[in-house]
Amino acid sequence: MERFLELKQAIQLKTAKIGVIGLGYVGLPLAMEIVKSGYPVTGIDLDHDKVQKLKAGSSYVQDVPDLVVKECNATGRFAPTTDYRVIEELDALSICVPTPLSQNQDPDTSYITGVVSQIKKYMKRGLLITLESTTYPGTTEELIQWEFEKLGYQVGVDFFLCYSPERVDPGNHSYSTYNTPKIIGGTTEKCIELGSLLYGNLVKTVIPVSTPKVAEMSKLLENTFRSVNIAFMNEMALMCDKMGIDIWEVIKAASTKPFGFMPFYPGPGIGGHCIPLDPMYLSWKAKGYRFHSQFIETAQSINDNMPEYVLNKTAQVLNLYAKSIKNSRILILGMAYKPDIDDLRESPGLELYELFRHSGAKVDYYDPYAQSFVNKQGHVVHSISYDLDTMKSYDCMVLVTNHRCFRYAELAELGVGIIDTRNAFDGISSPNIYKIGTPISSQQQTEVYSLLA
Repeated sequence: MERFLELKQAIQLKTAKIGVIGLGYVGLPLAMEIVKSGYPVTGIDLDHDKVQKLKAGSSYVQDVPDLVVKECNATGRFAPTTDYRVIEELDALSICVPTPLSQNQDPDTSYITGVVSQIKKYMKRGLLITLESTTYPGTTEELIQWEFEKLGYQVGVDFFLCYSPERVDPGNHSYSTYNTPKIIGGTTEKCIELGSLLYGNLVKTVIPVSTPKVAEMSKLLENTFRSVNIAFMNEMALMCDKMGIDIWEVIKAASTKPFGFMPFYPGPGIGGHCIPLDPMYLSWKAKGYRFHSQFIETAQSINDNMPEYVLNKTAQVLNLYAKSIKNSRILILGMAYKPDIDDLRESPGLELYELFRHSGAKVDYYDPYAQSFVNKQGHVVHSISYDLDTMKSYDCMVLVTNHRCFRYAELAELGVGIIDTRNAFDGISSPNIYKIGTPISSQQQTEVYSLLA
């Protein structure tokens, strides 16, 4: 009881020393928000370069401007480090490390277990630990609670444990860490109280739930919902292509219904850290209960196969111009997984790049945000510069990411066939635009044939 009251008072007075482990897309914005709230914050990350950049007032996360890092540094309350020993001085920890999938599509929780092993070395009694990394229901108990209980610590007495799923949406200018509602699930009532108290001082709205499992499941439900609905629209796009119907016009028409319909859109595949991975975490955990989720598996299969569909669509378009993918020069427009950001995690553009190369094409890409990436052969690939004469020399272009800065009308006038996977050229009349989910019209075929003749 004494440790609970001491930590509660420290949180209320903002004298509690907070640590954030993992200073990436989730951890760095969170750390900045905690500093802004008036708490002293220690950011822990094993990447020495990241720590040095932060100390110099430089950000590597697009949603966190350099100015914000400099302002937080100026308060004297932000200290980035690679040394886990600082945990000895901390009162609360938020864990924001990656949770990727293994090669077998099973959860890789090695980053979490690695952090827990470090906390074991340096923790003091009364520590509040909050896991934010997306993972399967039961992780907080199995990988954290049980590990500390083996050492003789009692949850809710000697330490306090919560799960609060990250809800970061890179590039979203309307919702940030501060104004996105924060779910908190605690292992005991005291854990929920402390977690809600701390995060209530950091964000606008806190939503307590009964257990960490509920909080963990809520995050997976959010993103599985999106994955399944995107997969449905992708399947409808394939169907409409076969039936001679424009899926984009269909969605626009259906969206006029003021109730009972929520628009989702097809695309070249799914990207980012959450939607491609989270449903597989849930499916994997469900199998442990002998429950096979057909929705999740089917949706994942449809979404994973969209790059192949785009490859085939590109082959159809090149065929109109009496060319094949092999030896053609193809330019991918946009490589980030979503518009107006530099995030390449799980981007379908990366898969398309490899598919085109494997098919014998000579592939380049243009993305003003994502300037380079490492391909599967370990080579660094750089974006070309924006040059219309250069772009005009390609056999076709494939629009993967609909960045707002792209000059769509200008690109459409180049006379190069463009496979549009995002309906980004909507409203631009050009026979050179070929949308996914839409058949190649007889008019387009006629115009290309007359051009070749």
